[in-house]
Amino acid sequence: MKSYKTPSASKLIARFDNQLLDILLEDLRNFRAKNRFKPSHQRVVAQQTLSAA
Repeated sequence: MKSYKTPSASKLIARFDNQLLDILLEDLRNFRAKNRFKPSHQRVVAQQTLSAA
């Protein structure tokens, strides 16, 4: 007769958090690879030089 041990809730939550973090970081890396943006301070300078004259 086998006895099945269920993992504790805290272990399941920790595992879920780790897997979710891995997925989110991979998505962020893919997003950054596809969308090469200039640093935010360079975008602000470019917007300030535009005039609506």
